[in-house]
Amino acid sequence: MSTAIVAFGGNALVTDAEHDSIPQQYETVSRTVPPLIDMVEKGWKLVVSHGNGPQVGFILRRSELAEAEVDPVPVDYAVADTQGAIGYMFVKALRNELSRRGLSRPVVAVVTHSVVSLDDPAFQNPTKPVGSFLAEAKAKEMAATMGWTIAEDAGRGWRRTVASPRPTAILETQVIRQLLDSGAIVVAVGGGGIPVSVEPDGTVVGVEAVVDKDIASGLLAHDLNAELLMIPTGVPRVAIDFGTPQQRWLETITVEEAREFIASGQFGKGSMEPKVEAVADFVASTPGSTGVIGAAEEIPAILAGESGTRIVGAPISATAAPQPDSGAVLLAVNGTLMRGLKLSPNMAAAGATFVRETRTEP
Repeated sequence: MSTAIVAFGGNALVTDAEHDSIPQQYETVSRTVPPLIDMVEKGWKLVVSHGNGPQVGFILRRSELAEAEVDPVPVDYAVADTQGAIGYMFVKALRNELSRRGLSRPVVAVVTHSVVSLDDPAFQNPTKPVGSFLAEAKAKEMAATMGWTIAEDAGRGWRRTVASPRPTAILETQVIRQLLDSGAIVVAVGGGGIPVSVEPDGTVVGVEAVVDKDIASGLLAHDLNAELLMIPTGVPRVAIDFGTPQQRWLETITVEEAREFIASGQFGKGSMEPKVEAVADFVASTPGSTGVIGAAEEIPAILAGESGTRIVGAPISATAAPQPDSGAVLLAVNGTLMRGLKLSPNMAAAGATFVRETRTEP
């Protein structure tokens, strides 16, 4: 069987300020799982990952409001909290969809730790905003009493900022591999994983930081040797010159082209850029793989090769939908990865084949 990782974003679960309650988030999760079970029925091994930005913000806001009554919640514990809560939502929704179809398969959420280096430059420049907006006086008070790093956010108020270091390893990779081999559907790398450092004697220490979910999902996809990393988003494809008259949707690009677009500042730093970077890094480091970024509601069309932006190692002359085989696929809930792509029988009968080209058009 092939392995796929699907990485959903935390914002995909909170559609707007009017739909942010727990029941409403669960309704959103429930709507995302039918195409995932379709994948399982077609033979994919499946890992689901998810973001947690809004949810961590809710936890930290509750902590701030209750500061006179209870001790504050450290950021790494807030990430762990969301792994449990959002993991529960996905496990319940996946199990219910399996039951509705008369299928029986284990579904498990894994508390996942992402190893980071304390020498990562991100710790010298904490830029990731977390928690609620505060008045300047209150923010400076918290900075003085709690040691926070703070920054003003576009005239909307002040917020706490933390580091967002790159993960160097996922501690639970081997366990996740064993669960997949046993037939389980796995929910993992929630919120990018709980950031930890590992001391020389092996001691694990929590770190108050946040890890990008897409980068962590791409790392897990690589370590699992997956064929497919999919990152569902709020747009049908990746675009360059987004929001301008020159906007152009991208169907298939190479790793080299993706990195050129990143270098030229085509994508938003906190939105599309980490997704494209994660998929490009995964494809570049995992021979034969492909990554896909597309709309969350179009997963069936993405798998059929009819929607989304595919990032590949080199140009190909024909496009085929990914089919499960003896490898692995990774699907990321807020990247892309396909190995062992196959032509459809009709295309093969017509003589279609994959070829490498020596150049690409701009």
